[in-house]
Amino acid sequence: MWKFIAICLIVLVFLVAASNAQIPVNNTVKPKVGMSVAFGSKDGFGSELACNVSNLASGFPFDLRFGIGYAYVQAGDPAAARRVFINDATNGVPEKNGRKWDYKLDLVYPMKGFLLGNTSLYGGPRYSRFTANFSYVGGNEDFDVRSNQWGLGGGLESAFAITPKFDLMVTTGVDYLPSAELKGHDTSYSPDGETGKERDDYTFTDADDAIDQPEVELRLLIGLKYNF
Repeated sequence: MWKFIAICLIVLVFLVAASNAQIPVNNTVKPKVGMSVAFGSKDGFGSELACNVSNLASGFPFDLRFGIGYAYVQAGDPAAARRVFINDATNGVPEKNGRKWDYKLDLVYPMKGFLLGNTSLYGGPRYSRFTANFSYVGGNEDFDVRSNQWGLGGGLESAFAITPKFDLMVTTGVDYLPSAELKGHDTSYSPDGETGKERDDYTFTDADDAIDQPEVELRLLIGLKYNF
Protein backbone atom coordinates (compact mmCIF):
# COMPACT_ATOMS: atom_id res chain seq x y z
CA MET A 1 0.00 0.00 0.00
CA TRP A 2 2.77 2.46 0.96
CA LYS A 3 4.65 1.60 -2.22
CA PHE A 4 1.56 2.41 -4.31
CA ILE A 5 1.01 5.74 -2.53
CA ALA A 6 4.67 6.73 -2.92
CA ILE A 7 4.73 5.94 -6.64
CA CYS A 8 1.46 7.83 -7.22
CA LEU A 9 2.77 10.95 -5.44
CA ILE A 10 5.99 10.91 -7.43
CA VAL A 11 4.15 10.53 -10.74
CA LEU A 12 1.75 13.32 -9.72
CA VAL A 13 4.67 15.74 -9.22
CA PHE A 14 5.82 15.35 -12.81
CA LEU A 15 2.32 15.30 -14.35
CA VAL A 16 1.26 18.51 -12.61
CA ALA A 17 4.52 20.24 -13.48
CA ALA A 18 4.33 19.20 -17.12
CA SER A 19 0.69 20.19 -17.54
CA ASN A 20 1.10 23.61 -15.91
CA ALA A 21 4.49 24.65 -17.28
CA GLN A 22 4.50 28.11 -18.86
CA ILE A 23 7.59 28.87 -20.92
CA PRO A 24 8.55 32.56 -20.71
CA VAL A 25 10.60 34.37 -23.31
CA ASN A 26 13.72 35.92 -21.84
CA ASN A 27 16.79 36.75 -23.87
CA THR A 28 18.91 37.61 -20.83
CA VAL A 29 19.82 34.56 -18.78
CA LYS A 30 21.52 35.00 -15.40
CA PRO A 31 21.47 31.88 -13.22
CA LYS A 32 20.65 32.35 -9.54
CA VAL A 33 22.17 30.16 -6.84
CA GLY A 34 20.86 29.39 -3.36
CA MET A 35 22.13 27.22 -0.49
CA SER A 36 19.87 25.72 2.15
CA VAL A 37 20.16 23.70 5.35
CA ALA A 38 17.19 21.93 6.91
CA PHE A 39 16.40 19.67 9.85
CA GLY A 40 13.48 17.39 10.64
CA SER A 41 11.96 13.96 10.08
CA LYS A 42 13.15 11.77 7.19
CA ASP A 43 12.57 8.18 8.34
CA GLY A 44 14.18 9.36 11.58
CA PHE A 45 15.72 12.66 12.69
CA GLY A 46 18.01 14.05 10.04
CA SER A 47 19.51 17.04 8.29
CA GLU A 48 20.03 18.08 4.69
CA LEU A 49 22.30 20.48 2.81
CA ALA A 50 21.23 21.52 -0.70
CA CYS A 51 22.28 23.77 -3.56
CA ASN A 52 19.58 25.21 -5.84
CA VAL A 53 20.18 26.79 -9.27
CA SER A 54 17.35 28.68 -10.97
CA ASN A 55 16.99 30.60 -14.25
CA LEU A 56 19.21 28.05 -15.98
CA ALA A 57 18.18 28.84 -19.54
CA SER A 58 15.71 31.00 -21.41
CA GLY A 59 12.35 29.22 -21.52
CA PHE A 60 13.39 26.43 -19.15
CA PRO A 61 10.68 26.28 -16.42
CA PHE A 62 12.54 24.20 -13.83
CA ASP A 63 15.14 24.87 -11.17
CA LEU A 64 17.84 22.28 -10.51
CA ARG A 65 18.77 21.13 -6.99
CA PHE A 66 21.37 18.76 -5.57
CA GLY A 67 21.17 17.70 -1.92
CA ILE A 68 23.10 15.61 0.59
CA GLY A 69 21.45 14.37 3.79
CA TYR A 70 22.15 12.33 6.91
CA ALA A 71 19.64 10.66 9.22
CA TYR A 72 19.45 8.40 12.26
CA VAL A 73 17.13 5.51 11.37
CA GLN A 74 15.96 2.16 12.70
CA ALA A 75 18.49 -0.70 12.44
CA GLY A 76 16.38 -3.84 12.86
CA ASP A 77 16.15 -6.88 15.13
CA PRO A 78 19.54 -7.64 16.80
CA ALA A 79 18.71 -11.29 17.55
CA ALA A 80 17.47 -12.01 14.02
CA ALA A 81 20.38 -10.10 12.43
CA ARG A 82 22.84 -12.19 14.44
CA ARG A 83 21.25 -15.47 13.33
CA VAL A 84 21.02 -14.51 9.66
CA PHE A 85 24.47 -12.94 9.30
CA ILE A 86 26.73 -14.34 12.08
CA ASN A 87 25.75 -17.30 14.28
CA ASP A 88 23.12 -18.68 16.65
CA ALA A 89 24.73 -17.34 19.84
CA THR A 90 22.47 -15.56 22.33
CA ASN A 91 25.00 -14.21 24.84
CA GLY A 92 25.65 -10.52 25.40
CA VAL A 93 23.39 -7.50 25.78
CA PRO A 94 22.31 -6.34 22.30
CA GLU A 95 22.71 -2.73 21.18
CA LYS A 96 21.80 -1.30 17.79
CA ASN A 97 21.84 1.89 15.76
CA GLY A 98 21.02 2.82 12.17
CA ARG A 99 22.19 5.66 9.98
CA LYS A 100 22.15 6.62 6.33
CA TRP A 101 23.57 9.11 3.88
CA ASP A 102 21.27 10.11 1.05
CA TYR A 103 21.85 12.02 -2.16
CA LYS A 104 19.19 13.58 -4.38
CA LEU A 105 18.89 15.44 -7.67
CA ASP A 106 15.62 17.30 -8.18
CA LEU A 107 13.83 19.22 -10.87
CA VAL A 108 11.95 21.99 -9.05
CA TYR A 109 8.89 23.61 -10.60
CA PRO A 110 7.73 26.95 -9.06
CA MET A 111 3.93 27.09 -8.79
CA LYS A 112 2.68 30.62 -9.36
CA GLY A 113 -0.42 31.68 -7.47
CA PHE A 114 -0.33 28.83 -4.95
CA LEU A 115 -1.97 29.50 -1.57
CA LEU A 116 1.19 29.09 0.52
CA GLY A 117 3.37 31.86 -0.86
CA ASN A 118 6.35 30.75 -2.93
CA THR A 119 5.61 27.02 -3.31
CA SER A 120 7.28 24.55 -5.65
CA LEU A 121 6.82 20.96 -6.77
CA TYR A 122 9.97 18.86 -6.84
CA GLY A 123 11.00 15.36 -7.84
CA GLY A 124 13.92 13.26 -9.01
CA PRO A 125 16.25 10.31 -8.38
CA ARG A 126 17.53 9.24 -4.95
CA TYR A 127 20.58 7.30 -3.77
CA SER A 128 20.92 6.02 -0.20
CA ARG A 129 23.84 4.43 1.71
CA PHE A 130 22.38 2.65 4.75
CA THR A 131 24.27 1.11 7.68
CA ALA A 132 22.82 -0.88 10.58
CA ASN A 133 25.21 -1.61 13.45
CA PHE A 134 24.68 -4.38 15.99
CA SER A 135 26.84 -5.03 19.04
CA TYR A 136 26.45 -7.50 21.88
CA VAL A 137 28.02 -6.23 25.10
CA GLY A 138 29.70 -9.16 26.81
CA GLY A 139 29.26 -11.32 23.72
CA ASN A 140 32.37 -10.05 21.91
CA GLU A 141 30.57 -9.34 18.64
CA ASP A 142 30.10 -6.10 16.72
CA PHE A 143 29.17 -5.95 13.03
CA ASP A 144 27.56 -3.76 10.35
CA VAL A 145 24.95 -4.60 7.74
CA ARG A 146 24.95 -2.28 4.72
CA SER A 147 22.88 -1.60 1.62
CA ASN A 148 23.06 0.89 -1.26
CA GLN A 149 19.70 1.81 -2.79
CA TRP A 150 18.47 3.78 -5.81
CA GLY A 151 14.98 5.26 -5.80
CA LEU A 152 12.71 8.20 -6.59
CA GLY A 153 11.22 11.00 -4.54
CA GLY A 154 9.03 14.06 -4.78
CA GLY A 155 6.95 16.54 -2.83
CA LEU A 156 6.11 20.17 -2.09
CA GLU A 157 8.31 22.96 -0.75
CA SER A 158 7.33 26.45 0.42
CA ALA A 159 9.62 29.46 0.93
CA PHE A 160 8.76 32.45 3.14
CA ALA A 161 10.95 35.53 2.82
CA ILE A 162 12.63 36.68 6.05
CA THR A 163 15.02 39.18 4.45
CA PRO A 164 15.94 39.83 0.80
CA LYS A 165 18.64 37.15 1.16
CA PHE A 166 17.14 34.63 3.61
CA ASP A 167 14.05 32.42 3.24
CA LEU A 168 12.36 30.13 5.73
CA MET A 169 11.89 26.75 4.01
CA VAL A 170 9.22 24.12 4.78
CA THR A 171 9.51 20.84 2.85
CA THR A 172 7.17 17.85 2.73
CA GLY A 173 7.45 14.80 0.52
CA VAL A 174 8.02 11.09 0.15
CA ASP A 175 10.95 9.01 -1.13
CA TYR A 176 10.68 5.42 -2.30
CA LEU A 177 13.75 3.16 -2.18
CA PRO A 178 13.31 -0.41 -3.49
CA SER A 179 14.97 -3.17 -1.48
CA ALA A 180 18.63 -3.78 -2.30
CA GLU A 181 21.36 -6.31 -1.48
CA LEU A 182 22.17 -6.58 2.24
CA LYS A 183 25.82 -7.25 3.18
CA GLY A 184 27.01 -8.08 6.68
CA HIS A 185 30.18 -9.70 8.02
CA ASP A 186 31.08 -12.00 5.08
CA THR A 187 27.46 -12.80 4.18
CA SER A 188 25.18 -11.20 1.58
CA TYR A 189 21.58 -11.57 0.44
CA SER A 190 20.14 -10.06 -2.74
CA PRO A 191 16.50 -9.51 -3.80
CA ASP A 192 17.15 -11.53 -6.98
CA GLY A 193 17.91 -14.63 -4.87
CA GLU A 194 21.70 -14.45 -5.13
CA THR A 195 23.49 -15.08 -1.82
CA GLY A 196 27.05 -15.14 -0.58
CA LYS A 197 27.99 -17.51 2.25
CA GLU A 198 24.38 -17.62 3.46
CA ARG A 199 23.70 -19.27 6.80
CA ASP A 200 21.36 -22.23 7.38
CA ASP A 201 19.46 -21.71 4.12
CA TYR A 202 18.37 -18.22 5.11
CA THR A 203 17.11 -16.11 2.19
CA PHE A 204 16.84 -12.43 1.34
CA THR A 205 13.35 -12.38 2.87
CA ASP A 206 14.80 -13.43 6.22
CA ALA A 207 17.56 -10.83 5.98
CA ASP A 208 15.12 -8.09 4.94
CA ASP A 209 12.84 -8.97 7.89
CA ALA A 210 15.80 -8.72 10.27
CA ILE A 211 17.14 -5.43 8.89
CA ASP A 212 15.10 -2.23 8.60
CA GLN A 213 16.66 -0.92 5.41
CA PRO A 214 14.84 2.23 4.20
CA GLU A 215 11.88 1.78 1.85
CA VAL A 216 9.22 4.50 2.08
CA GLU A 217 10.51 7.69 3.67
CA LEU A 218 8.06 10.43 4.65
CA ARG A 219 9.81 13.79 4.88
CA LEU A 220 9.02 16.93 6.89
CA LEU A 221 11.89 19.42 7.18
CA ILE A 222 12.25 23.06 8.19
CA GLY A 223 15.29 25.17 7.42
CA LEU A 224 16.88 28.30 6.02
CA LYS A 225 17.90 29.17 2.48
CA TYR A 226 20.46 31.84 1.51
CA ASN A 227 20.04 33.42 -1.91
CA PHE A 228 23.31 34.63 -3.43
